[in-house]
Amino acid sequence: MIPCQRHRFAIPPDVAYLNCAYMSPLPRAVVEAGNAGLARKAAPWTIAAADFFDDGERLRELFAGLIGAQAGDVALTPSASYGIAVAAANLPLERGQNVIVLDEQFPSNMYAWRQRTRDCNAELRVLRRAANGSWTEAVLDHIDARTAYAALPNCHWTDGSLIDLAPVSRALRAVGAGLVLDLSQSLGALPIDVGEIDPDFLVCPTYKWLLGPYGFALLYAAPRHHEGRPIEHNWNSREGAEDFAGLVLYRDGYRPGARRYDVGECSNFALVPAVLAGLERVHGWGVPEIQATLSARTELIASRAAEELGLRAVPAARRAGHYLGLRFADGVPDGLLARLAERNVFVSVRGDSMRVTPHVYNDDADVDRLFDALEALLRS
Repeated sequence: MIPCQRHRFAIPPDVAYLNCAYMSPLPRAVVEAGNAGLARKAAPWTIAAADFFDDGERLRELFAGLIGAQAGDVALTPSASYGIAVAAANLPLERGQNVIVLDEQFPSNMYAWRQRTRDCNAELRVLRRAANGSWTEAVLDHIDARTAYAALPNCHWTDGSLIDLAPVSRALRAVGAGLVLDLSQSLGALPIDVGEIDPDFLVCPTYKWLLGPYGFALLYAAPRHHEGRPIEHNWNSREGAEDFAGLVLYRDGYRPGARRYDVGECSNFALVPAVLAGLERVHGWGVPEIQATLSARTELIASRAAEELGLRAVPAARRAGHYLGLRFADGVPDGLLARLAERNVFVSVRGDSMRVTPHVYNDDADVDRLFDALEALLRS
């Protein structure tokens, strides 16, 4: 269990921020790294050609280490939607096939497939939960010989409901279908191994559970897709890019591995150092340790919510441990978020759930503040 790490963040003592799934606060070290990066850009005469690549290669290594991949499998992108667009452009889809997505899935892993299926006269198969509440069963029940691929998270963004990716992946491979993962709401807090799950593409932005800045994301491309087609053409993804004097010797070849999918200007001198610092912090604590710590916290909150307020949550066995969606018997109260914010308590509402997503900067006082605010609101 990781002891409270609030000292690493600039969170005032009277603020209960239980909303990491919205975006994480930045650790002090991440802010310092970002500020140092901006200062470096203020003095461009200090930036050498190697500086355009060295930090990016370290980023690839750290991200790959979180998912059991190799550095060459990782591309540097600006957003989850960019990574999904790369996947959509490189996975074949034929007329009459189907792409599986979840009902109320986050839009970044939905819009691209809506357009792709329309363009190909294919079916977008939008699944509702199984009768027993299981997303895993819903997906398994709808994979068939016409499934081209499934585009999924590994926990639903409204309430943390888990999708067991191992049996889903096996079922997809059995019919020759692929798998695209948006891990925005889990990577950095929930362990995953691409060796076991074998996705075709996997993307995660850095501004949530990776404790980094907004405007940056990392994309995993399985080795079988390393010869794919990028969605843009820029100098830094081409072979020989390190030789600035030779950039006018235009090359058809790309830098090796998934680097061909890098976004232009991926050597962002403010964001890259901040992303590095966030990933280093996650590695320092360890993802299994983060998951164990947050699981204990959310289970305590779920138990209190049921006993004291009659709120319902997805059972722990079917929920990602770092994630909690609480449902009110009569629906989300009007003005809930604003009234909680008046008491410096911060959560989200997604769908019909009040989403409570703590991190290692939270303590028992934050939980007490949440329940005091909810009791006052429900009694008023």
